[in-house]
Amino acid sequence: MAKTDRIDFADLKSFLAIVRCRSFTVAAIELGQTPSALSHAMRRLEDRLGAKLLNRSSRAVSATAVGQDLAARLENGFNEIGSALETFEAPGAARLGEIRLNVFADAAHLLVAPALPEFVRQCPGVRLTVVVENRPIDIVAEGFDAGIRYGHYVPEDMVAVPLTGPQRWVLAAAPSYLERYGVPRVPDELADHTGLQLLLGDNSSYRWELKDKGQARRLRVPGLLTINDTATTISACKAGLGIAYVLEARIADELARGEVRIVLEKNAYPEDPFHIYYSSRRYKHPALLTLIDIIRQQQSLPKLAVRGRGRPTPARSRSL
Repeated sequence: MAKTDRIDFADLKSFLAIVRCRSFTVAAIELGQTPSALSHAMRRLEDRLGAKLLNRSSRAVSATAVGQDLAARLENGFNEIGSALETFEAPGAARLGEIRLNVFADAAHLLVAPALPEFVRQCPGVRLTVVVENRPIDIVAEGFDAGIRYGHYVPEDMVAVPLTGPQRWVLAAAPSYLERYGVPRVPDELADHTGLQLLLGDNSSYRWELKDKGQARRLRVPGLLTINDTATTISACKAGLGIAYVLEARIADELARGEVRIVLEKNAYPEDPFHIYYSSRRYKHPALLTLIDIIRQQQSLPKLAVRGRGRPTPARSRSL
C-alpha cells in the first residue's frame, strides 16, 4: 500500500495551515478546530510518513527542513487543485472558490466597498474575505490571495495591476480652525499649527510628506492627537481640532460641502496609484479578475489588459 493511501488530505491541509501560521492555536482558529485535534493530526501524519515535520516548543512551532520541503511541494499541489476548480466552467456551474484580500483602510473605503454590490451580483458563489490593516505584509506567507497597496509597497516578484490613477495627499482643515489660527502660507509655518498625527501599522507616527520647491520634503507637525483611522481623523478635522494629512479622495464629500478646506495645495504630495497584487499562481482566478475589472471600471479605467496566455500585465513597482 502506498503512503498516500494511508494519509488523510485534510491532515495535509492542516499541516500547511500550521506552517503558515507558525502556531497550533492560530491555525486551529482558522480551520475551525481545536489545537488538540490539530496536534493529534500532526502526530498521525508524522507517524504515517515516518518523518518529523514540525519543531514544537511552548512558545512557537516551526517546520523542520523535511517539513519545509514538504510544505513547498504541497502548496504547489493544492494551488494546482484550486486553480483547476476555480477555472472549471461546467454548464450551470457557479464560480467556485474563495478570495482572501488584505488591503489598506483607505483602499477598502474608496475601492472595495463600492465594488461589493456588483461583485456579489456577478460572483454569487464566491466567498470573499477582506482584512483591513495598514501594515505591509507578505500576503503569500499569511495566506492571502491578493493585497491592495500603493505601487511602491508592492514586492517586485508579484503581479501588480493599477486600480486607480495617481493619488494626492493633502493638508485639510476646518474653516473654524483656520479662522482661529490662520492659514499657513508656506510649509515652515506648520510648526506653529496643530497637526492630527497619523499612526502607522507599526505604531510609529508618520512624517507628513509635502512637495516643496519641486522636491519631496518630510516634516513633523506638532500635535497631541494621534489616530490610525482615517474616518476618525476626518471627524477630528471637521471639529476644528487640527490640520489633517489625508488622501484628497477621502475628503471629496467634505470638500464639496465646505466642511473642510485644503491648505498649502501647491505643496500637495503626489502618490502612486493603488495597485492590487498577487502571486503569479493566482492570476487565473476568475472571481479575482472580475473584482479587478469592477474596481477599474468604477475608477473609469479600462478593463484589465492581458497578454500571452491571459496573464495580466504586471505593473512596474519597487520594493520598500
